[in-house]
Amino acid sequence: MGDDLALYRPNVGVVLFHPDGRVWYGRRANTPDPYNWQFPQGGVDAGEDLAQAARRELAEESGAHSVTYLGRTDDWLAYDFPADHGGTKAMRGWKGQKQVWFAFRFDGEEAEFDLEAHLPAEFDAWRWGYLDEAADLVVPFKRASYEAVARAFADFAAPSGRSA
Repeated sequence: MGDDLALYRPNVGVVLFHPDGRVWYGRRANTPDPYNWQFPQGGVDAGEDLAQAARRELAEESGAHSVTYLGRTDDWLAYDFPADHGGTKAMRGWKGQKQVWFAFRFDGEEAEFDLEAHLPAEFDAWRWGYLDEAADLVVPFKRASYEAVARAFADFAAPSGRSA
């Protein structure tokens, strides 16, 4: 994408791994089925370190803070907003979002999860699932990014038993 990345809002995404290799999914608040589950993600403040932004977004959206760094994607992964996307970011002139993704292992107790840690809440429910189902759960315009994230972090993931 090269120079075109200037048209994309800087963003971080987080895949939170349970010690058994499953991953944390949040159900987007006020979003109808079927594509309403995703990983925590959010914007990067000007001058903010990407790893710190990832930890901040994870804590704001899930309440989780007892985590250990596992890895990150090497490059930006970008997606375009669909033409009918009426979100505020598109209205501010962004073509889409570019993301660096981080993998963390959750080391705390599940009572740590607090979806209202930062209001308004991004998620209204959460669950553990498998990394290889991510692309099937997220809105279609993010699917290619989620497939790339699943490939990047496959070594940390538990096998789901789904057929290939």
